[in-house]
Amino acid sequence: MARRPRKAARLWWAILLLAMVGAVLWWYRAGGEWRPDETAWPNQGVHVTQGDQAVRFATLRGLGVRFVYLDASLGAERASARFANDVSSARAEGLAVGAVHWFDPCVVADGQSARFVTTVPRDADLLPPAILLDRTGDDCPERVTQAAIRSELTTLVNQIEAHAGKPVILSIGREFEERYAIAARMERDLWLHSDRREPDYAGRPWTIWTANEAYRSEASDGPLRWLVARS
Repeated sequence: MARRPRKAARLWWAILLLAMVGAVLWWYRAGGEWRPDETAWPNQGVHVTQGDQAVRFATLRGLGVRFVYLDASLGAERASARFANDVSSARAEGLAVGAVHWFDPCVVADGQSARFVTTVPRDADLLPPAILLDRTGDDCPERVTQAAIRSELTTLVNQIEAHAGKPVILSIGREFEERYAIAARMERDLWLHSDRREPDYAGRPWTIWTANEAYRSEASDGPLRWLVARS
């Protein structure tokens, strides 16, 4: 008789564990399919990174996507081999296209801007270029001061804007902003990141919002970053 309560307790713990696993799986799936209400935010898009699998742009258009940002270059050493083809494919579906450069705090601006301008042509029809500020200088081979990072970023912004003929958008990660306070120092439109809730960590309004970092759909075999732009 003494063993029955223990068995019952174990059974209830097993049921609770299964319920928790089910809730996590439901939340993961629901989160992967979530995007902001189009009636409130009609101008929606995606960010396609260099690590993403092939994207079906016609499917994206069918999902209501109006614009895409494509990775073009990373630091001074890497460029996207598929950038030009993806631009053509996206435009063939009527999507507006912009280019993204990933800022490397360990490298001076000249090499980074050279990589960007050799990858992204001068094209007035491209959306304003974006500089993604995510990596801090903690893992640089040699110590880089905050002042040096801010200085090189300012130079890079000026060089990319001279090439593009329009102001850049600063895509600032939360940690980068907390470290370097770029939003208050540079008067540029902001692209901020926060899953399923509007970001407020930059101290001023965003122009583009990464609303879902891992949006899943039939448009790609892997997750994409779902974006919202203020109209």
